[in-house]
Amino acid sequence: MKNKKIYKIYREVYKPAVKNINKILNILNEEYPDAGITSLTHKNAFQLLVATILSAQSTDKLVNKVTPHLFKKYKTPEDFACASTTQLQEDIKPTGFYKNKTKSIISCSEDIASKFNGKVPDNIEDLTSLHGVGRKTANVVLANIFGRQTIIVDTHVKRISNRLGLTTNSDAVKIEFDLMKIIPEESWSRFSHQIIALGRTVCDAKKPKCPICRLLPYCRYGQENA
Repeated sequence: MKNKKIYKIYREVYKPAVKNINKILNILNEEYPDAGITSLTHKNAFQLLVATILSAQSTDKLVNKVTPHLFKKYKTPEDFACASTTQLQEDIKPTGFYKNKTKSIISCSEDIASKFNGKVPDNIEDLTSLHGVGRKTANVVLANIFGRQTIIVDTHVKRISNRLGLTTNSDAVKIEFDLMKIIPEESWSRFSHQIIALGRTVCDAKKPKCPICRLLPYCRYGQENA
């Protein structure tokens, strides 16, 4: 019955994908049973927050090469808040967009130190009140540190949810809320990480491997282009 209600609400999305969402989730569980956590290396909430900011328009692999040295040099929000802008830019330069990321990390660290006693908040409202922290970054922290169920809309989730036809939106926040209405809540975080894994292995941005994708029967993009 739940899928039938969703089917009526989402008349513009791809009907096979919405109607067969449970089959899609089962396939993802079979293909990516261990894709339940972020691949960003971290030891605590603050490290994950910084690593997620660094991962914007970069790769987790590249970020993981930068953060070991970074977290030895800067251990607390106060350390980052007091960091030299020029030096921090050099420290994170390999991740790209280092000037904007430096500004975000320093401002975010100042907020945590001054407003939250040096502790990363555990709710979406306070997290997104931090400078440089959007819903995607906040949801990564909530899911991986605090065990909350969240939809994490990164570039892979944005691309693949549109290709599947689970949303017709391009705005990340709208996509998040679209998927929250379709995906059972207990599967939100796992689904996000599984779609990210699918994007890295099969559903490439430029050359998707549609013929070998098990989601092909339910995928709008695949049916139109494969």
